[in-house]
Amino acid sequence: MRQPIAWRPSRQYTGNAELTRFLRRCGCATFAEMQSRAAGDAAWFTGHVLDFLGIQWAAPYRSVLNLDRGIAWPRWCEGGRLNIVTTCLRHEGTAVVYEHESGETREWSYADLAGETAHWAAHFRSLGLGEGDAIGIFMPMTPETVAVLLAVNAIGAVAVPLFSGFGATAIATRLNDLDATALVASESFTRRGSRVESGAIAAEAASQCPTVRHLIFGHHGAGRTLDPAIMDAETTALVIYTSGTTGKPKGIVHTHCGFPVKSAQDMALNIDVHNGERIAWITDLGWMMGPWLIYGALILGATIALYDGAPDYPAADRLWAFAAAHAVNVLGLSPTLIRALAGHDSSLPARHDLSALRVLASTGEPWNPDPWWWLFRNVGQGRLPIINYSGGTECSGGILGNTVIHPIKPCGFAAPCPGIAADVFDEAGQPVRGAVGELVIRNPWIGQARGFWREPDRYEETYWKRFPGAWLHGDWAEIDEDGHWFILGRSDDTLKIAGKRIGPAEVESILVAHPAVVEAAVIGIPDDRKGSAMVAFCVSADRQDGLAEELKESVGGALGKPMRPDRVHFVNAIPKTRNAKIMRRVVRAAYLGEDPGDLTALENPPAVESIRAAALEQG
Repeated sequence: MRQPIAWRPSRQYTGNAELTRFLRRCGCATFAEMQSRAAGDAAWFTGHVLDFLGIQWAAPYRSVLNLDRGIAWPRWCEGGRLNIVTTCLRHEGTAVVYEHESGETREWSYADLAGETAHWAAHFRSLGLGEGDAIGIFMPMTPETVAVLLAVNAIGAVAVPLFSGFGATAIATRLNDLDATALVASESFTRRGSRVESGAIAAEAASQCPTVRHLIFGHHGAGRTLDPAIMDAETTALVIYTSGTTGKPKGIVHTHCGFPVKSAQDMALNIDVHNGERIAWITDLGWMMGPWLIYGALILGATIALYDGAPDYPAADRLWAFAAAHAVNVLGLSPTLIRALAGHDSSLPARHDLSALRVLASTGEPWNPDPWWWLFRNVGQGRLPIINYSGGTECSGGILGNTVIHPIKPCGFAAPCPGIAADVFDEAGQPVRGAVGELVIRNPWIGQARGFWREPDRYEETYWKRFPGAWLHGDWAEIDEDGHWFILGRSDDTLKIAGKRIGPAEVESILVAHPAVVEAAVIGIPDDRKGSAMVAFCVSADRQDGLAEELKESVGGALGKPMRPDRVHFVNAIPKTRNAKIMRRVVRAAYLGEDPGDLTALENPPAVESIRAAALEQG
């Protein structure tokens, strides 16, 4: 799978990189030297990270890492006491710039943010809320949302980020799982010019939660000082829910010295965000990248650039106009968003002054080559690195990532993220190179989940049982001849056709390369003759006669006749989460008439019926 190098770092990128500064600080001449030492001594690496980030301690830790309970249950920063909010609010300058799709803009300094956080914290305390209370946050990405998240942490409570597009049942399911005591919500907001009555949704959800005592739409406090509660470093700071393959979402537990530290570490060492720079990431609070953006940027003293609305509304160039207007330095997007924007006039980005942009970044799912090159050429003008970054909610950020000091290949990753001892295992648990295997991690890291909420056995079974002593992430990966890494999709999505294992993303890349196909998803279904048959679902605005056969031939020509899809269905939409991941397990279950499991994270639930209709047409 040898790919060309698309971008090479200049001396300016390498010399000014935060990663270069970190390597000097920990006494390593090269990235490889640092990674080798970190793999054998996670405490050494993490101690340097804590110092590099300037984490503020009320009482210093005695030891960085305790593995008495095994690698699945490390204890970090033993004896240390802090509140991560203190570190987040220590800086000066601009903390948040904000633009709503209506054109409204606002700007908060770090002092403004600290004051607003103090007001919210005072209000929470006036209601009797405090340490250990779980508080849901059901808000779009606004400056107030940043203050609410920090205020919840400041009083020692547990933040529960919720997707702004959730319905009442999805909210209630999560709050009831945590015995939450309060829900903070926006009364309403707009999307594409239409009013969303989020307050009514929140009220309905709260009515289904016996433990929720307070539904909060604004603060009435006037706290002069924040006075954050000081707690053990491993006190739970937030629980983020992800969709499960069964009907029950997983509550991922993270601490004050876990998720925020890993967020800032990756934002500095992989994404190369500097103090005072402006970083935008098109996200929602309910996707881990929302809290990741907030904690990471504030710990580094950067500015969070928030866009609240649809990125192509009211015009297709809205995202580029936003980035230009606010002089964004680092812009993070998902491959799905770029696929959608690439369908518009490719000259739109160049019509805006994007000269402040220094880094492009992406996460959420594997790339297809065509949209990757579109972003590189039309937005980055062939000169900006695309920091591909992949991990998950359970990791507090990345496992693999590009950096600004490494050459970059299209759709790939230059290396494991700093401090992550990643590997690729075959079915016997042995390392493999030049072949597809399971992505694993062989040492602990500070952002590692502290389990699933009230489900320790489920957590161990999910990540630690198959390969003892190694975290099984659930992604297929491959390391090429040059040492670059590629993620090929979820391992439970992988197809085995005619005895050959293939990732759906590889087939989908061929399908979406056709000018008539906007989006595609590929699944495998049981087949009496072949064992497994490939079924493709395509979104197309031009379903001319013969297109299905043309697409089959395209795949067969590229991958070999045995890889030719058995069926191609045209649908109006493909089920995706709100962070733009294609839900192949949902597609497969709907097509086969099985229980699709948890659907609360879907952005477009009607798409499931489109898949079911395709199955009925097939007969």
